[in-house]
Amino acid sequence: MASVLQFTDVTVIRDGHPILLSADWTVDSADRWVVLGPNGAGKTTLLQLAAAQMHPTSGRVQILDDTLGQADVFELRPRIGFASSALARKVPREERVIDVVLTAAYSVTGRWNESYEEVDITRAQRVLAEWKLGHLEDRRFGDLSDGEQKRVQIARSVMTDPELLLLDEPAASLDLGAREELVALLGGFASERSSPAIVMVTHHVEEIPPGFGHALLVSGGEIRAAGIIDEVLTSENLSDAFGLPLIVTNDNGRFAARAA
Repeated sequence: MASVLQFTDVTVIRDGHPILLSADWTVDSADRWVVLGPNGAGKTTLLQLAAAQMHPTSGRVQILDDTLGQADVFELRPRIGFASSALARKVPREERVIDVVLTAAYSVTGRWNESYEEVDITRAQRVLAEWKLGHLEDRRFGDLSDGEQKRVQIARSVMTDPELLLLDEPAASLDLGAREELVALLGGFASERSSPAIVMVTHHVEEIPPGFGHALLVSGGEIRAAGIIDEVLTSENLSDAFGLPLIVTNDNGRFAARAA
């Protein structure tokens, strides 16, 4: 099985402060990874490196057979689907939902003078339908609920048929109903063999969709555990990472955690 992402002894230092230390990590083409850890653990840095949005201070990051520092990132980035709240803030509030998705083809936020073929519009409509957003294609992005905006971000990230999909806290700020709807959709997408490798960052084990088979636990800029999800997301490992005694349970693929 081919790897789509590989970190080798990766360190990131900013303003003299270590953000990530000596990270080793490999993601294969059929993997579905969840990345967990407390605030400031280094999760966002991991994702920015994986998205070719930043370079390591030292070590090697290989993405889709290209090495950061040697590859043309402007050719590499369109092969990576990336959904994050930071990216969503760049989308004009008045932008139509279908245009939010369409503009992914040009890696821009905000439609201007680009031209799109009928095949692009058809694909955007199909992707919106897959994420239960077809009825919203003419709505303004800024008028959508948080849950709808999150799903539009994901629809945009898969528009270009990426080889690697990165999701930065896709369920953050959602109410219970919207979270469960999104988790179900992500679980269904993850179960499809045609879907790309997926890496999802979250703060809460309850947000992990069924079908995610690997977990990476980060704390203090260091990878504390990585591997099969049931072996990583244990009470002992999460207690160590979050600095609080925790009890972790798993009910048919849905995790939960509470203070001991």
